[in-house]
Amino acid sequence: MTDNSSPSQPLDVSIVGAGIGGLAAAIALRRNGHHVQIFESAEVKAEIGAAIVVPVNAQRVLEHFGYEKANLQCVDFVGVQNFNSTESGSSRTALWMEIEGKVALMCVRSELHGELERLATGPGEGPPAVIHLASQVVNCNPEDASLTLGDGRVIEGDLVLGADGISSTIRTHVLGYEQKSVRTGLTNSRTLLDMSALDAIPELAWLREGVSGPRNIIEFGQRFRSLLLYPCRSGTLMNFVVIVEDPHQADPGWIPSGSREDLLAAFSDYHPQFQALLKMLPERIPRWQLRFVPVLPTWVCGRAALVGDAAHATLPTLGQGAAQAVEDAGALGVLLPAGTTRADIPARLKAYEALRKERAELIARESHDQMMVPSERGKYFRAPELQKYAMGYDVLTAARKVYEEQFAGGK
Repeated sequence: MTDNSSPSQPLDVSIVGAGIGGLAAAIALRRNGHHVQIFESAEVKAEIGAAIVVPVNAQRVLEHFGYEKANLQCVDFVGVQNFNSTESGSSRTALWMEIEGKVALMCVRSELHGELERLATGPGEGPPAVIHLASQVVNCNPEDASLTLGDGRVIEGDLVLGADGISSTIRTHVLGYEQKSVRTGLTNSRTLLDMSALDAIPELAWLREGVSGPRNIIEFGQRFRSLLLYPCRSGTLMNFVVIVEDPHQADPGWIPSGSREDLLAAFSDYHPQFQALLKMLPERIPRWQLRFVPVLPTWVCGRAALVGDAAHATLPTLGQGAAQAVEDAGALGVLLPAGTTRADIPARLKAYEALRKERAELIARESHDQMMVPSERGKYFRAPELQKYAMGYDVLTAARKVYEEQFAGGK
């Protein structure tokens, strides 16, 4: 470990978790000349979920990082076709908000992950980050920014960032107690379907008709059932998301896959054009329980901080979960520039928390209420002020203002 006591020495940064938040933080900090190691418990890092929305607020940070949009093979999110689930199968169009002439993007999640990994570990500004797979972190000391791995090794450094997701280990050490995620009682199944196969089914012509963006079939009553589809990989794949109430989540035999037949039964009263779509699903479909993290009293302790879902896991209602992790990374990059010393870190992390916590928690709360509270469902489509709050925000400008006011000139 470098003796980081002068502005001439880069920081030694340990990031726990090689998902979107961890890689984004690695990009931000390597660009400032810091040495970054990422510790990932999985032997092979594979992003869960099939596809993802990249809203304009995340695109701003990705552009700052120098991402190649073409590598995402994305499709523009211009609007949503909202369908009547059971009667005529008719739809209405809700145009999505443009921000500075830009719209949200839809891409395969692994392609965004791959682009972030390229920016974190490939040629570019600053020393490339190093990813250590099969490296489970079992302990963290926030005060001296050290990690203990499952094989007994101790990793010493200047800064620890916990980007280890909704079941975060680092969160326990930052808080001083274990805060588990909370079940919603909803289960989410996702898969990617070949658009050429869907195009061959006359009953599915509605998938190509209308505005570029998702097709949404949702109920706004007491019961929550939802089918959501949107194109990705340049329109050659369709991301298919199914959310249903699941009273069996606590059962010992619950497994992370479900059957096509169960989903057909769950949506048996839906219009025939949606039944035709459900019949295109594979026999077994990956699924996981939708959970959230309650508001935490703090995200930081000593020289350790939480990033992304470890701090503010959201439900998918607003499409902002990954975007908020990217915003976290952008803020950290501004607040921990070249020349930051080890002694500076606690104050910089407190500034990071003050900048990010209220905003990210508001978005997390809205994402929860708009799924779990019947009267709130669909609010995001009806609330342009909320869309502008979520997507119109420029975290880099906000963080630069904080840095100038609190830390510029060695203050």
